[in-house]
Amino acid sequence: MKIAISTDGNFVSAHFGRCPSFTLAEIQDGTILGKEIINNPGHHPGYLPVFLRDHGAEYIIAGGMGQRAQILFDQNNIKTIMGITGTIDDVLRQLCDGTLKGGESLCKPGAGKGYGVDKTECDHDEHDH
Repeated sequence: MKIAISTDGNFVSAHFGRCPSFTLAEIQDGTILGKEIINNPGHHPGYLPVFLRDHGAEYIIAGGMGQRAQILFDQNNIKTIMGITGTIDDVLRQLCDGTLKGGESLCKPGAGKGYGVDKTECDHDEHDH
């Protein structure tokens, strides 16, 4: 399976659309077959799910994303795993051993465009990795 992780330095980015890059990892039978980092081409409505699908992603892991983005990923056959924090290496290790537990998105409704509130930042603490 191919995983895309919203990445900010060595950490999972709190908001997938505003991350500087994505880590793409190919995992098979609990082993990482390959890993690459690609730059985020920009946060345009509906673009990133198609971009990541075209890179082969079957899953997107992030701290959070809006509900509209989750729907767009679903429409592109990419499963979302939200509420993830920590280092990229820890997340990949947890994926390989089957212990990664997703949760609720760290972003709340109204944290971005499309909810009637035009905020530029989410309500989470950007330093929470």
